[in-house]
Amino acid sequence: MKNKLLVRSIIFLALSSLLLIITSCKKEQKQVKPIVFEFKKEGELSLFKSTSDSLIATFDIEIADDEYETQTGLMHRKSMANNRAMLFIFPDMRIRAFYMKNTYIPLDIIYLDKDKVIVSIQENAKPLDETALPSGVSAKYVLEINGGLSQQWSIAVGDKIDFKQFNE
Repeated sequence: MKNKLLVRSIIFLALSSLLLIITSCKKEQKQVKPIVFEFKKEGELSLFKSTSDSLIATFDIEIADDEYETQTGLMHRKSMANNRAMLFIFPDMRIRAFYMKNTYIPLDIIYLDKDKVIVSIQENAKPLDETALPSGVSAKYVLEINGGLSQQWSIAVGDKIDFKQFNE
């Protein structure tokens, strides 16, 4: 009788230990929260017609002026209001090329010289396309707006921008 009780106790203890080991070794399920890229208004930009100096449009702008910001740009964004844009500010004038890797919205990519004059436009860049979209001439600034707005508003080479960057 004592032996049966001892055997049952040992079996119970062994099974309990095994169950404890199995449940404690179970991998913890981690919930991955998606990264949300929200628009951060860092300035305002006005776009003017070269022939008349008339105002074409105004934008709230997010500014990309460091290496990380210029590499990521509008990547991973699912939408952008028509009154918003991203302005890339580079330290020098040179031929630029942008691509649409991880960019989900069609964009017009507007290249500007040091005097903030449009020197070339790549219209309706296709989302997720990794083909280089070159400026063709030297540029210091690049403005990204929603695809189709350049044509809709008759934005052309020679038109100008002016912008005000907010202090951080």
